[in-house]
Amino acid sequence: MDRIEDCISFLTGKAAQQISRRSRERLAKHGVTPVQYAVLRVLSEDAGQSGAELSARLAIDSATITGVIDRLEAAGLVDRRADDRDRRIHRVFATARARRRQARLDREMDALNAEVAGEFGRQAPAFWAMLRQLGDVGR
Repeated sequence: MDRIEDCISFLTGKAAQQISRRSRERLAKHGVTPVQYAVLRVLSEDAGQSGAELSARLAIDSATITGVIDRLEAAGLVDRRADDRDRRIHRVFATARARRRQARLDREMDALNAEVAGEFGRQAPAFWAMLRQLGDVGR
């Protein structure tokens, strides 16, 4: 490697910074962060997840997911309810307010995905597959 700009760590870090910045910009106008969007998206797919389940699905440590859920709850976007079988477990549900926002949030992220895919043209599906492989996501 001759230059830092050729280092995989540098390249992936810069790419992640750009995508994070663009997603923050798109979601900020709706009052959520990218990680909050991820939680809301998972809950829209499968309501009633526990904090541990959300943490595992999103590969976020338990302390971080607890803070994210706390902030979403304070914003009126999720409710915590005790599990029917185990009162130690709290299930997380998107509120009606969050469900009303979900389509707009999804459109923002779909637009970002399309923007990035546009940079790669027909190679976009291969790029997504390589990112999944690199991050070991969805296995």
